[in-house]
Amino acid sequence: MRISVIMHADFETPGVIEVWARDKKHKLSIFKPYQAQLLPTTEEFDFLIVMGGPQSPLDLEEAPYLKDEIELINKAIQTEKIVLGFCLGAQLIGEALGGKTERSPEKEIGIHPVSLTPEGLKDDLFKRFPKTFNVIHWHNDMPGLTKDAQLLAFSEGCPRQAIRYGARVYGFQFHMEITQQGIAELIKACPDDLRAGKFVQSPEILMNQSLEDIHQYMYLLLDQIVDKGVLN
Repeated sequence: MRISVIMHADFETPGVIEVWARDKKHKLSIFKPYQAQLLPTTEEFDFLIVMGGPQSPLDLEEAPYLKDEIELINKAIQTEKIVLGFCLGAQLIGEALGGKTERSPEKEIGIHPVSLTPEGLKDDLFKRFPKTFNVIHWHNDMPGLTKDAQLLAFSEGCPRQAIRYGARVYGFQFHMEITQQGIAELIKACPDDLRAGKFVQSPEILMNQSLEDIHQYMYLLLDQIVDKGVLN
């Protein structure tokens, strides 16, 4: 499988997605439009993964290259590619389909649980997941909804944590791919995000939690994407 990954900051890498791709013998290519790198064309990939980042669709003029990403996402969806977005990436998928990004009711930073909705419990991607499970959060915004979108998961601080936009198109406001080193780099790069809040954990708590179960969920979800037959 040919996987194209779009990054938005050096400190938000694909993390364990790279480990999974290597183990499964997939070809993974990384693109950094924030460094003025050209984006791939839809002919270059089977699976598009759009990562998180400090940018916001609520202020596209601050990062105009996001407009090109939105156009690429739209083309990828129209050509029936697999499209998966995390955090900012999920918001960009919503934008590509006409769903406008909104502020989350609460800022969430840390390891917090999400819960599957009745629709999420029926979705093939989550059929081997528990109803409630821990994930990594680092966000202020949340993806917009479209008339065809299905809400799959929510948290206490944010009602839109996982969204199915189409048979091959999913957006996750949360993260499962970030490594311990990735969290350390986020703490260093975004100290202002760590101001006290109801769902904001301290750097000490962030750095002293095991991510092993979360990473296993990431591998499981990626396997489910393949097993679901979305490549057929």
